[in-house]
Amino acid sequence: MGAKTLTCLSCAQLNRVPEEKLTAGAKCGTCGAALIPDAPLDIDPAILQKAAKNDDLPLVVDFWAPWCGPCRMMAPEFSKASKKLAGKARLVKLNTQDHQSTGTRYRIRGIPTMVAFERGRESKRQSGALSEGQIVGWVQSPA
Repeated sequence: MGAKTLTCLSCAQLNRVPEEKLTAGAKCGTCGAALIPDAPLDIDPAILQKAAKNDDLPLVVDFWAPWCGPCRMMAPEFSKASKKLAGKARLVKLNTQDHQSTGTRYRIRGIPTMVAFERGRESKRQSGALSEGQIVGWVQSPA
C-alpha cells in the first residue's frame, strides 16, 4: 500500500499518510490536528488552494454563507456525508461571506455550491442543497 499526501486543514503543513492509517486517526506531524476530521472544517482560501493542489484524496468544498437558508439546511447533511466518506474524500467548508474574493475566484454564482478537486484540478461542481445520500452519491460518481 502506498502513502497519500494530505494538507493539514489547521496549519497547512503537507503530510504523508500510509493508506491503512487514513481512517485510523492520522494526525498532522507539525500541529497534531486530525488529518481526517470528524466533521467538515471551515477553512481559509490559502488552505483551500494548497489542499486542492497537493492532496491525493479528493477535496470537496461546500461554498456557503451564514445567512443562506439552504446552506444551513444542508450543513448537517454535509456533516453526515463527511463521516460516510472518511478515508475516501475530505469534505470542508468555505464561508463566502468572509472570503468574497475566493467565491469570485472559483466562479461561485449561487450557494450552496459544492466543488470537488482532484489532483490539483476542479473535477466537478453541484449547486443547491442536497441530502446526505445525494452528497455521498455525487462525490462517489465519476466526474
